[in-house]
Amino acid sequence: MQTKRTIFSNKGLPYLLLAPQLAITIVFFIWPAAQAVKSSFEREDPFGLRTSFVWFQNYTRLFTDPNYLNSFGRTLIFAVSVTFLAMAIALLLAAAVNRLIRSSNVYTTLLVWPYAVAPVVAGILWWFMFNPSIGILPYALGQFGITWNHRTSGTDAMILVIIAATWKQISYNFLFFLAGMQSIPNSLTEAAAIDGAGPFKRFWTIVFPLLSPTTFFLMIININYAMFDTFGIIDGTTSGGPNQATNILVYKVYDDGFLGLNIGSSAAQSVILMLIVIALVFVQFRFIERRVQY
Repeated sequence: MQTKRTIFSNKGLPYLLLAPQLAITIVFFIWPAAQAVKSSFEREDPFGLRTSFVWFQNYTRLFTDPNYLNSFGRTLIFAVSVTFLAMAIALLLAAAVNRLIRSSNVYTTLLVWPYAVAPVVAGILWWFMFNPSIGILPYALGQFGITWNHRTSGTDAMILVIIAATWKQISYNFLFFLAGMQSIPNSLTEAAAIDGAGPFKRFWTIVFPLLSPTTFFLMIININYAMFDTFGIIDGTTSGGPNQATNILVYKVYDDGFLGLNIGSSAAQSVILMLIVIALVFVQFRFIERRVQY
């Protein structure tokens, strides 16, 4: 059987069709990235009137700054926690909804709603619930003898931003896990059930391996989400405090660049963050993808 190929008589038409997307990519992605790389080698005066080329001074100062080095550890804890919790909870909810025969559409709609909430709104929502003065959750924890105050405790603040960021991302993961489960033929699990495999064994030996492409895709998406898209949540809950306990890499770029007006250092931090994410994605595709069963 031969595959039909579409041949365009006008050789310039494919480039014309790609032009809008290429223009958007260049204007909103490549050009800002190039400007950030350029600014990372420069230093501006306090009034922004004169710029001098300083080579790698911005980078060397960053790696001798204890606050910046400590932000790596905070970012690692935050990213790993959010990625694991968001994917694990979403997988559990997807497995529960997939077993429903009735009302599955209602459950799916309710679970998807949090994804429509803006990140800063999600942060403020959890800030209110965990507010030491008016929040209901600190009051409930106090009934068990647990004192909660994310304004003074760095541990409480980190737990708060992890919970808020995880809650925001669960819906996205849930949709993909549920779609992946519904694409798995029922005959496979039914045959395993006839052979005597229990629900957990059927899930772990049949369903979960077949979900490996979805899991691999979501792992990449969630790591990028935790590294980049959680700025609004942190800004709405803790603003990087207390004592920089939640000042992860993406928020430190904003803190130093827009609040501290140190554009060169902020640009260098954004370049380093971009290189870290590129390296993580490369490692995932180079080593983890080998275990993915397509």
